[in-house]
Amino acid sequence: MEEVLSVIEKVAPDVIDTLKERHRILRNIYLLGPIGRRVLADKIGISERSLRTEVEVLKKQRLLFSTKSGMLLTPYGEETYRSLDHLMGQKLGMRDKEKNLAIYFQIEQCVIVSGDLDSQSKVIADLSRATFETLDFLLPEGKNIIAVMGGTTMAAVANRIDESLSKNRELFFVPARGGLGESVDIQANSISARLAEVTGGKNQALYVPEQVGKETYEFLLQEPSVKKTLDLIKLANCVIYSIGDAGHMAKRRGLDDETLALLKEKAAVAESFGEFYNAEGEVVYKIPRIGMQSSKLTTVPSAIIVAAGESKAEAIKAYMKNAPSQTWLITDEGAANQILKGITL
Repeated sequence: MEEVLSVIEKVAPDVIDTLKERHRILRNIYLLGPIGRRVLADKIGISERSLRTEVEVLKKQRLLFSTKSGMLLTPYGEETYRSLDHLMGQKLGMRDKEKNLAIYFQIEQCVIVSGDLDSQSKVIADLSRATFETLDFLLPEGKNIIAVMGGTTMAAVANRIDESLSKNRELFFVPARGGLGESVDIQANSISARLAEVTGGKNQALYVPEQVGKETYEFLLQEPSVKKTLDLIKLANCVIYSIGDAGHMAKRRGLDDETLALLKEKAAVAESFGEFYNAEGEVVYKIPRIGMQSSKLTTVPSAIIVAAGESKAEAIKAYMKNAPSQTWLITDEGAANQILKGITL
């Protein structure tokens, strides 16, 4: 398809210019809508008169409509935008960015969706869709055991996966960690159960706190139901997880002031699997925890990380120094552009 675009650009460059312009319009309405015409014109740097002409064309094509609050895409418009976004991503260098990030992190693949999750909440829908497509591509037919972490990103992903993932597959979801002192909806147990429900798969819960003392840890490991879940985790052929900002995750985990001070002193910037990393990717603090350990990742056939937003760029960059080679990173332009600044491959 990229070759076709190149030929069109040579023969009819005005067509490509029109595609680029309308892609920018649809993209900003999708990410920022409802949005007024004047605000959109300023955002993309064209006159309001020129924008009015393009908007009328797109309305006639049933791609967008106007409300009192501003312009929005129709369902057909959203579907068309995603197809166009994928097409233009090849032309505008998105695929090059994906390739460069994968090379830089020395991982199997990187998928970048448009936008910045920090300021554009609709980006989560595209991250979730990309996660679904990645799972559908990576999971083999037959039995699959999928370990999942908790958190707001994982919860959003779970809400957008459906039963089509189960086609020719037997899916078994298992939480990759115990519970944290946080909302039930973003606990690994809840997300695992939700994924099993929406896909028609099975689920095995892990009803223990993630963080426990040494004596309690040893005792819980002998509990039959806990042991059963941990044994399933060991058999997982896929794991889905995210990367957190160190400061934010320390507070979510309810760490005491002394530990918070230690993390600040050690310049921790990222957290995953109960491990806190500095900018060099070194583990500066580790929490004893029940669930999948980071050392297990090298033996899991498919590791999928979903982490996005410019504010997470530093955390992603730090943690990825430890990511196994079979990792797929799903992120957005906000994080990718920040990470790629100043990088020489």
